Amino acid sequence: MIKNLRLLLLGAPGSGKGTQTSRLLEKIQITPVSSGDLLRTEISKKSSLGLLASKIIQKGGLVPDHLMIALIYREFQARNWLGQDCSWLLDGFPRTQNQAVALDDKLTVAPINCVIELDVPEKVILERIENRYIHIPSGRIYNLQYNPPKVPGKDDITGEPLSKRPDDNAEVFKRRLDNYHKKIDPLKEYFKNKGILHSIRGETSDIIFPQLYEYITSEFTSK
Repeated sequence: MIKNLRLLLLGAPGSGKGTQTSRLLEKIQITPVSSGDLLRTEISKKSSLGLLASKIIQKGGLVPDHLMIALIYREFQARNWLGQDCSWLLDGFPRTQNQAVALDDKLTVAPINCVIELDVPEKVILERIENRYIHIPSGRIYNLQYNPPKVPGKDDITGEPLSKRPDDNAEVFKRRLDNYHKKIDPLKEYFKNKGILHSIRGETSDIIFPQLYEYITSEFTSK
């Protein structure tokens, strides 16, 4: 049984973070919390925080860090997760060093205690993107290399045509990766200095996941 794991996964766009998260949730008992989902829920409820966030987003702005942290803190408080005897997987936040510092200041008793970076070579990520197609209505993603559709160009379930996102090409995605690294490197350094950053390197999900699972179960399984 996993005990006292407060986890953040880091991974560049195209690194397979979503896949690793899904596989991990199938194997261990831990509750995921998505900052994006929390925000969308508040907006749909038209709460005071949701209305404020909605106005900011409609104007093309980013929701301020203090609002996101307040949202996360309130969720953790409601789940009784402010003490050390809790486990969770936080998705989507923090993304910068400033956000991480501010979140730690709020979660003083039980902050993030495990950060795992999925280190996938850039060349592999760019190859994935070039071969990625999507069924827009469902969000199902295919890859011509390792997860091709049964019928070329068609969704397996509906038979509807697959599409390619405008930014799913190496040139555009390379710029996204460069921007990601500029933001993420100080964040990684912050967690490294705290002694909680662990990196797992691999080219495929099947190479990375056994390492991910082994590390978490060896470090956070109750004795």
